[in-house]
Amino acid sequence: MKLLRYGPAGQEKPGLLDGNGVLRDLSGVVPDIGGEVLSPDGLARLKALDPAKLPAVSGNPRLGPCVAGVGKFICIGLNYSDHAAETGATVPPEPIIFMKATSAITGPNDDVIIPKNSVKTDWEVELGVVIGSVARYVSEQDAMKHIAGYCVVNDVSERAFQTERHGQWTKGKSADSFGPIGPWLVTADEVPDPQDLAMFCDVNGHRFQNGSTKTMVYGVRYLVSYLSQFMSLQPGDIISTGTPPGVGMGQKPPVYLKPGDTIHLGVAGLGEQKQAVRAYSG
Repeated sequence: MKLLRYGPAGQEKPGLLDGNGVLRDLSGVVPDIGGEVLSPDGLARLKALDPAKLPAVSGNPRLGPCVAGVGKFICIGLNYSDHAAETGATVPPEPIIFMKATSAITGPNDDVIIPKNSVKTDWEVELGVVIGSVARYVSEQDAMKHIAGYCVVNDVSERAFQTERHGQWTKGKSADSFGPIGPWLVTADEVPDPQDLAMFCDVNGHRFQNGSTKTMVYGVRYLVSYLSQFMSLQPGDIISTGTPPGVGMGQKPPVYLKPGDTIHLGVAGLGEQKQAVRAYSG
């Protein structure tokens, strides 16, 4: 299934995309796409529905973040060896974990806003993992049972805030609009191998990132198990699993986003995002 949320910001309704690409309304079935709706039982109930009997949504409504009420937005740094090399970093002996503020979350096609005093705003296409059931001290063998599905994430980053202002990376990752997710959550049963997904990111029509989840250092199964040793993972939590090479800071010379730019990114089978870039205006 492809689950989504549509409508004005803050007023999104739950929906799904049927096999013919028609947006169907789920608001008469579930309150939103989040929490227990993402559990195995919740997803089984949705899968049992006949999409043709759900109301079709007319027009071309805005798509909101594909998951509601995200409790934790957990990111993994330097998780592609080729990306680590382009930034001059070494592959870490254990996953680098940082958090992205949930207030950064936006819809997949909402504007990316360059924050005040930013000089190095950058793009990062990533595979997002959406948790469906509580994971606490789980083994790698059982890790995949706790995944509801996957989505596209643009881990927008301000590199000066991240690396030149000291402390942890979170402050370079958490500005409003720095977490577009979606367009939809694709349930895990439709993604047979999350370690074999092509991904790309274009800026102003130029392809900067052209990678694959094949080159992840730490795969999805390992990450879910690893993270669950340090914190419980709850339904609706999102793990953003790292980016392949081709980010702005890795160019020679570096290239950063500016007002008027456009970003187009996607992950095979999970959909695409398109964002206009604008300056913060208060």
